[in-house]
Formats: sequence, C-alpha cells, structure tokens
Amino acid sequence: MDSVKAKKHLGQHFLADSNIARKIVEALRLPDGVQEVLEIGPGMGVLTGTLLQHAEYRTSVVEIDRESVVYLGKHFPALEGRIHSQDFLKMNLATLYPDQPISIIGNFPYNISSQIYFQILAHRQQVRESVGMIQKEVADRLAEGPGSKTYGILSVLLQAFYTIEYLFTVPPHVFNPPPKVQSAVIRLTRNTTKKLDCDEVLFFKVVKQAFSTRRKTLRNALKPFGMPAEATTDPIFDKRAEQLSVADFVGLTQHVAGNKVD
Repeated sequence: MDSVKAKKHLGQHFLADSNIARKIVEALRLPDGVQEVLEIGPGMGVLTGTLLQHAEYRTSVVEIDRESVVYLGKHFPALEGRIHSQDFLKMNLATLYPDQPISIIGNFPYNISSQIYFQILAHRQQVRESVGMIQKEVADRLAEGPGSKTYGILSVLLQAFYTIEYLFTVPPHVFNPPPKVQSAVIRLTRNTTKKLDCDEVLFFKVVKQAFSTRRKTLRNALKPFGMPAEATTDPIFDKRAEQLSVADFVGLTQHVAGNKVD
C-alpha cells in the first residue's frame, strides 16, 4: 500500500522511528490498573505497536483513512473491535467511554491539530491526559504563558483545564515523508479545576472575542458585549488579551456577566 499517498491529503507524516514512538508512549503517566488509551491517526501503526506492548493499556485507535483501517486490522489482530473508522472530530467520547477517564495519544495530523485540542476541551471531563506530536510552532503556542505574542485563544482555554508541558522536539528526518517543519511532543494533564468560577460558555466567548482583535485594548475588543463606558474603567481594560492569565480571564468574565447588555 502506498501509505504516503494515503495520508498526504490529511496533512499527516508517518512516524518511522521506533525510539521516538517509545518515548511518546513512555510520556503517558497513567495510574495502576487497566487504562483506556485512544490513539488518533495511527496510520501504519508504529506508535500502535508500541502501545500494544503494554498490557495495562486498553488501546483503541481512530482512523479516518479506509486503506489504513484495513492495514491495521490485518497487522494488529489485538485491535479487533477497537478500531474506530471515523473522524475523531465527530466522535462523542462521552458515549464511547461512559464514566471512564481516557488518555489520548498520537502523531496528530498537523492541519487539524488545533481542532483536535478543541475536541479534547469539549470532552475535558473524559480526557484526563493527552500526549501528542504536533508542529513545534503550535506546541510552543499552547505551552506559552501571558505576555507572549504567540499566547492565544487555545493557550488560555487549554490552560484553564490542563497543565501543559513541552516534552521534546522531533526532527523531520524521523518521518516519512519528512515534513518541512520541526515537530514537538507535548503533554496535557487534567488539572483539579472541575468548573471555572464563572459562566464557562461566556468565558469561552470572552476569550475568543478578546483575541479576535488582539492589538486592541480589552476596552475596545470587548465592545460587542455592549458594556456601558462606566463598566470599563477598571485598569484591566487598558490591557490587551495576551497580557491576561487564566485567572484574569475568569475575573473578566465575571465582570462582563454583570455588566453586558443582552
């Protein structure tokens, strides 16, 4: 099978280094006992084979490419009944794993890596951990803190619910075909925040609106919420979105909730 052509349109480059695969799997920090692990985009199964060496993991995979699904079924009989031939972005993890925490791992297709993390956010009550290989530029952005030019919407939203660690950089030559960019592996670990101390739906809206015109002060960026001028005199409104921590955004959301015009 021409595996390179099979995935080229999906923006994925196959990992071809078993040592890197081992390092990625070893980055999982799961408690004792049988644990649910879902791999995204296994392709030809370099990472999958390493996962299946761990009897303590109940490994499942999700793969959208039909040719790869057939290949995985033939070469990894241990995956019988645990290959999801579908789009991860459309999966309902709460239905598949009712009342079960899961860990997500994978060499994520670079063109949808941000969407994958938004999906993880949507299922944050299920996903306790994620170890993913993504484009280095995106990894830097997600792990960045306030004050950085690359700190953005997804940085804030993920950091509200996860501890993010940049683990290691991966060079292009370990992939087939080699990408034109550097890659990196990051780990997300669910923090202790069960619920933010504000309206979470509004929190997401405030963060997205604040960064939509990131060069503007918050006083101007948040005008669509219709707050009266006297409600924006606090010094925080003189700042720009990239200067605010998660806690700052929680406080800002509380303020917007009490002053916005519906």
